[in-house]
Amino acid sequence: MTKPLTILVAEDDSSDALLLKLAFSEAEVIVPMNFVRDGMEAMDYLRGVPPFDDRAKYPLPDLLVLDLKMPRMDGFEVLTWLRQQPGSERITVAVLSGTTWPADIQRAYALGADFCLNKLFGFRQLVNVVERMAEKWSLPLPAAPTDQQPRLPSRIPRPGV
Repeated sequence: MTKPLTILVAEDDSSDALLLKLAFSEAEVIVPMNFVRDGMEAMDYLRGVPPFDDRAKYPLPDLLVLDLKMPRMDGFEVLTWLRQQPGSERITVAVLSGTTWPADIQRAYALGADFCLNKLFGFRQLVNVVERMAEKWSLPLPAAPTDQQPRLPSRIPRPGV
């Protein structure tokens, strides 16, 4: 039996965190999600230090959704630390940030982000992103009407691709 996909979301804006929760609900993708408010909490969660030391309640994530611009410790610092940890390659990192500055996106990829998405797009596009993530991990999705073609989410491409 395989364990369910677990997601950790590091997002300081409570409205953006709520939109992400609603997007998963709208896509009818029900997976364990934990939320932290900044990079320090993300690092504490990943290291399993109190209050995140109960791995039954706070399992290591398969996917880390990471905002770049957060207080105390930003997403760049989290990426730098995470990718230096043994076994971190098994955690997919999706940067979901409001930045559109190409240097920020290039830096996130250079530090080990697997993909970068701009959170300035609309709610329907965010639901599409969630559906694509669900497809990647073969999570159950509701049946789509046969007359609709799948839509790709707004994605900031990896430099050089």
